[in-house]
Amino acid sequence: MLSPEQVRQYRTDGFTVCRGFLPEGEVDRFREEIDGICAGNTLANHDSALMEMEPAQPPEGTRVRRIYQPCHHVPEFGRLSDSDRLLDCVAQLLGPDLLIQYSKINMKPADVGSVVEWHQDLSYYPLTNRDSLAVLFYLDDAGLGNGCLKIIPGRHNGPLLSHTRDGLFQGRVTEPVDDSGAVPVEGPAGTAIFMHCMAPHASAPNTSSHQRRTLILSYRAADAFRIYDGQNTATSEGYVRLVRGQHSRVARFTMNEFPIPTYAGKFVSLYDLQDKSRQSEVEQESVG
Repeated sequence: MLSPEQVRQYRTDGFTVCRGFLPEGEVDRFREEIDGICAGNTLANHDSALMEMEPAQPPEGTRVRRIYQPCHHVPEFGRLSDSDRLLDCVAQLLGPDLLIQYSKINMKPADVGSVVEWHQDLSYYPLTNRDSLAVLFYLDDAGLGNGCLKIIPGRHNGPLLSHTRDGLFQGRVTEPVDDSGAVPVEGPAGTAIFMHCMAPHASAPNTSSHQRRTLILSYRAADAFRIYDGQNTATSEGYVRLVRGQHSRVARFTMNEFPIPTYAGKFVSLYDLQDKSRQSEVEQESVG
């Protein structure tokens, strides 16, 4: 369970940190599962439905950027997502009726791990209310050198920052960001971070010789319904399932309005969308 101080920090800052949430043995098992998933995959030959590779490597390169839906494909991760020790904490923040939305593993390989620019998770999946969070589990020691999470405390209670340019969703904040108060969330392997869906966050590239693998599970209250925004909704909602309590027959609305993302074309992930946004920005500047 979260302490009263941790719940208060989540409400006030938009996140709270639990070091030692995962015991060492469990972290080791997760690492072994990841090694098994990644084994034998290269940039030129991999299962794109299961993983995304780092683009800045030769065709025979083996560096994986992201693993999709590990809780759906691997029982070891699924058991954690359904465990009482985790759901008891999530229920303290979101209430008794809970859905899991998605799971993923961001890999951050040594020397090349991709940048993640400032963004707010809810911009990607509009809901009828803001009762949604992500739990990030460090599976390696994480610090500034290998691209630990950075969060802007307290900004989760404000309006959504702009993530659009020329009417199209960019997957990153497109207005000036005051990150002077941003907090780097460093921690040893086994650390869990409970992060509000509106908390602006980012991470730098991994410039160290140490990888930084992070397991991410996203939950929402059962009465937070997804607002339809096209085929992306149908795809992502296929992984949503009830993990505690009961389904809701009523959608709870807490916002008068919320931007619905409009995409320029297909994209694979946050990384891919942000890559395309940066490339488009550079092309526009060169033309101008």
